[in-house]
Amino acid sequence: MSQEELKIGEISKPRFEFRTFGQNFDSAHHRMARLSMPIPEKVWERHSDEIYIISRTNDINNTKIRDGKMDIKTYVQTVDGLEQWNPLMKGEFPIKSEVLENEVFPAFMVEMPKLEKETTTYEEFIEMIKKHPDLAAVRVHKQRLGYMVNNTICEYGEVLINGAKIVTINSESTEVEDILKTIKDVRLEGVENINYLQAIKRIIGMTDKPLANEK
Repeated sequence: MSQEELKIGEISKPRFEFRTFGQNFDSAHHRMARLSMPIPEKVWERHSDEIYIISRTNDINNTKIRDGKMDIKTYVQTVDGLEQWNPLMKGEFPIKSEVLENEVFPAFMVEMPKLEKETTTYEEFIEMIKKHPDLAAVRVHKQRLGYMVNNTICEYGEVLINGAKIVTINSESTEVEDILKTIKDVRLEGVENINYLQAIKRIIGMTDKPLANEK
């Protein structure tokens, strides 16, 4: 088991994660809830509305906007089937053109439109994304139920992606072995690990793969 005591909602060293998406994980969710140790009430249930910026040419940088703030994480490595992501940048709107040019659009791996001003508002940025042939601004609403199993931070969530409802379940930790034990304990062994980028692309038709428990 892990040497570091993880706490939900607090920053730790970079974590590894197993996450999957599909239409029904009721059995795994039931086991996760039964196996969970007590957690703070503030993370029993959380709701959020976010915008994910999806790029046809990028699968390694995860960009989302919540409460007017942009957060980009980048893929680092996969160990025993678990993905590790690190923060790449954080920014707020209005955002400087040099940040868009040097950090944001390079993360999308697409050509950046010509900018006329030194700063860009949130509304102007979203309009820029909508007009780009290789980018999409996708509305994501999350209802997340938090748990702690084997010292891994877990959640079960109902997610609306542009209004399409799917469910997600995950386990994350700084310690790979703790996640692998949790996957086994909640009986998710053999289920595909799917991150948010992949799930959103599948839902909006940018790729033609199914979700984890779809045929």
